[in-house]
Amino acid sequence: MSSATQGTAFRATVTATGFVLDVPVIGPAEAAERAIASWQDGAELRQLPDGRWLFVLAAPVEIRADRAPGLPVVRTDRGAQAAVGADATAAVAGHLAVAAGGVTVIHQIAELAELDPAGWLDLSGLTLHRPRPVGATEPEAEPVVESLPRQPRPDLRAAAGIAPRTERARRLTEDTPAGARRRGAPFAGRPRPRPSSVTGPFALAMVVLLVVLPLLVVVASQGGTFHVGVLLLAFAAGPTAARLRKRNSGAVPGPEGSAAGAGARASGPEPGRSRGRARRPLFNALLARLAMRTAGPLIQGRHARYLRELTAAFEQRRWEDALRDAIRLTAGRPAEQKPWLALGLPSRYEGALRPTPRAGGSGAASPLSGPTVHQHLAALYQRAAEGLEREGRIDEAAFVLADLRDAPAEAVALLVRHGRTVQAAELAEGRDLGADLVVRLWWQAGERERAVRTAYRRAAFASAVERLASDDPASARELRAAWAAHRRESGDRLGAAEVLWADESLRPSAVADLRDAVALGGPTRSRALPYLLALGAGEATRALALAVLDSDGDPATTGRSALAAALAELPAADPALDRELATAAARAVVRDGGFGGVLGDRDAGARHQRLLKRADPLVAADLARPSRAAPAAHLTAHTAADRPGTLPVMDAAFLGSGAVLVACGQAGVRLLTADGRTKARWDVPADQLVLADHGGVALLVAGYGRVREVSRLDLATRSVRRWTTLRAEQIVPSFDGRHLITADDDGIAVLDTLAPRPTVVWRELGGGERLVGRLARTPAGCTGVVVSPLPDGTQAVELWRWDLPGWELRSRLRPDAFRPGRSAALAAGSLLAADLQPADGSPDRTVLHWTTESPLARPGAGPGIDGVAPHGPIVDGDHWTLAVPGPDGTGVLLHTGAGAGSAPTATVFFPQAGTQADTPAPGLRRHADAVTHWHRSGRVLATTPDGATLLANLRVTVG
Repeated sequence: MSSATQGTAFRATVTATGFVLDVPVIGPAEAAERAIASWQDGAELRQLPDGRWLFVLAAPVEIRADRAPGLPVVRTDRGAQAAVGADATAAVAGHLAVAAGGVTVIHQIAELAELDPAGWLDLSGLTLHRPRPVGATEPEAEPVVESLPRQPRPDLRAAAGIAPRTERARRLTEDTPAGARRRGAPFAGRPRPRPSSVTGPFALAMVVLLVVLPLLVVVASQGGTFHVGVLLLAFAAGPTAARLRKRNSGAVPGPEGSAAGAGARASGPEPGRSRGRARRPLFNALLARLAMRTAGPLIQGRHARYLRELTAAFEQRRWEDALRDAIRLTAGRPAEQKPWLALGLPSRYEGALRPTPRAGGSGAASPLSGPTVHQHLAALYQRAAEGLEREGRIDEAAFVLADLRDAPAEAVALLVRHGRTVQAAELAEGRDLGADLVVRLWWQAGERERAVRTAYRRAAFASAVERLASDDPASARELRAAWAAHRRESGDRLGAAEVLWADESLRPSAVADLRDAVALGGPTRSRALPYLLALGAGEATRALALAVLDSDGDPATTGRSALAAALAELPAADPALDRELATAAARAVVRDGGFGGVLGDRDAGARHQRLLKRADPLVAADLARPSRAAPAAHLTAHTAADRPGTLPVMDAAFLGSGAVLVACGQAGVRLLTADGRTKARWDVPADQLVLADHGGVALLVAGYGRVREVSRLDLATRSVRRWTTLRAEQIVPSFDGRHLITADDDGIAVLDTLAPRPTVVWRELGGGERLVGRLARTPAGCTGVVVSPLPDGTQAVELWRWDLPGWELRSRLRPDAFRPGRSAALAAGSLLAADLQPADGSPDRTVLHWTTESPLARPGAGPGIDGVAPHGPIVDGDHWTLAVPGPDGTGVLLHTGAGAGSAPTATVFFPQAGTQADTPAPGLRRHADAVTHWHRSGRVLATTPDGATLLANLRVTVG
């Protein structure tokens, strides 16, 4: 070090070769911003020992000292660098002289730590585009990863070490009808070889000699030629009846990993397939009953002997023989199944003694099926399970409870008591027990990802957390945090905050999610503000809340009603601020005539009273009661912009923030205000928008034939990242933020959009079933038209409706009339068809035909619309529209309605728009308490769901 005896002079303008940035004074963020603003290609940034930065330019610049980003550095005659105010003679080439604390400090520049400004840049808002050769047909799709959840198949027999059945047991049960054995043992491991059909004279003689004649002697000794004849008839018809029973009882298996078969079982018989099956002949039951009357003592004696031997084996604790010979009891049988009388004994289990994934019926009924025998066996099995548990034979005890006594819940409790958590989770999931129980067990077993996926798919997060909280509060808190993280990853910031808010210790971690939710605007912002105020947010949050309450416009779109309703439930932390906000909210409720329809009348009155109790008493005394205006009874009409825009509109959606997101094909994506001004734009080609239900995320889809390039847009941060390229027939225009519903050659595929590659987590249809037309989806359900093959070679057209997110198949409805290209499914489970030839013969009228589970109108008796619709119904969720030529013959007139059987509630007119069948159809979108209509000509119009209020009417232009 040397004293600053001759410092570099300060001048108005200097030729700077660099700058010294005083980071401890201005902060790293400001210093980084100044460096980036003055950056040159080849510049360097190094850190001084005292925390300051040396910014070395690639080429000197002439700059005024008072406008420099930092302390200017100049080159000396000796080739050194000297900051203004330092002794320039003290440094040599390759060194820096800088003043510090009144003295000049010399640093060797090459030894200073180098900083990398590349780490300051946030590239999340940039999208990577892959250039293609001109004229390329379509990009190459990425391979889809199959990750379907599989039902566990716990093998308790192998765990218990039970040996195969004995030869004596095989002979004892070899006469059991094959059909009964197949139906009664869904978990049989090795099917018995099918006996060959022998119908020759020698075989018939052997049957008569060895079977019929001995029985005739027994029956004849008890009297009656009639009984002898009946028995002969029964034995003669037995092989034929068995073949008929085997042919008619075959089931059509569903695809592996699909929930279609499971859903059909849960919802009753499959109507499409049951019509093609032949009925079981009642002749079989009659023969069996007559045979019981004639040879009853012989059959009953054998059954009694079986019961005695089985009871003795259990009481003598000969567990291997007892478990091998025991029959399975069932808790009940579906009412639509007809039990058949079986003369033989139930077969013994040939395969693994394990709990079945889905318990079915017990198969054929027999004299053992009486209530007295059932109670005896149930008590016998219960005592056996208790005895096996006392002996420490847990696997065998679980097998008795789960498979023999048909009490899987008790078996799960047994396994949990003995620390078999993984085995209990497999059994609970395999036997379709409560979703909250399954999630809790997988979480306690350490399978966290599986627990989260199960909870999300079966909508069981809330119940699982509550059930776990009573046993293990710490684990319940961890599961709640995982639940919030799952919502956050899906883009649902407000949902994540609401999950965390239920646990007071987790509330501080919800601040970042709440701020992102505020950035989304609209009702989402309004529901997030009270949480921030309850956490003690500052003046900026207060000012924003008051601005929303004092705003004009539609109360639902601006979020005024949502904010007033939320403030009524969640007071602010500051009492003075809470009184101010409650007063403003009460005034807004009176001005809007209520809470904008977001609450019922009873709940709305209670919340208004809570606001008045916390508001200024003088203001509350003067406020009138809110009175809601009656809705207009007439058909509301809206007209779009009178001329086309300059950019094509391929898809559009009115967002909760009041902005409009528009996809313009190769021109990219734009976020517009309600009057058409551009708020943001992304140079990402998109022909379709897929909006998340919570409004925080949108997928941008660009179509190239059957190949789709998909990017993910975060509407809170406005960042875009490319996701994948996939091949799909159709993509449903809404999703839950994570799981995207698509249709491909194999049926319906549900993809995980948060996986790095397209990953299938659920499949529907298969086995010849194919989708016709487009799927309709809401957060609660999904509906589509499915063509299924029938056993007689024909096909059945059905309307399938699933409940989401679990994909439980709830109904399969045969529509009265299905017209390809003229019909569309609604998510609630109805089908809308547009008849171009109404019953009255009018050539210029379209009649709506509805098919629902409870038909609302006969064919041709639905509401009529003047004009011929060239495109058929256009549907999104449960909203529909029909496009017909306008009054002037050049425009497009949209008749819009909601729900099955309803008449149009509003009309939207697009002037100067084409109406030919070969022109693109207008678009419809139901999202964020708004219905958006758009036309390829560059115009967008949005209304409230009832069509009464106009929310946006704009043209999309280049500017």
